[in-house]
Amino acid sequence: MRYQDVSPTAAFAARADARVVDVREPDEFTGELGHIPGSELVPLATIGSAASTWDRDKPLVLVCRSGARSGRAAQALAGAGFRRVMNLAGGMLAYRAAGLPVEGS
Repeated sequence: MRYQDVSPTAAFAARADARVVDVREPDEFTGELGHIPGSELVPLATIGSAASTWDRDKPLVLVCRSGARSGRAAQALAGAGFRRVMNLAGGMLAYRAAGLPVEGS
């Protein structure tokens, strides 16, 4: 199964319909880069168990610092049958560079 890399602008726009999941650690979620408004923290190590109750047809946007950890999560979730998985390309670094709204920073 595949997932799609999306731009920071596309990730922000997807918030209306998608579940936005940040796979960083708690101190990163509230740290200097902040997080996307409305996102939920699900550290990468817990993504498999947390996702077991999620709707596999609802769009998912996965976020981390640079896009690497969220890419691994996206690949795992796509492989687990999630059909509309997106990875924030460049992570919160790219999101902040795009000047989009953040919380917790």
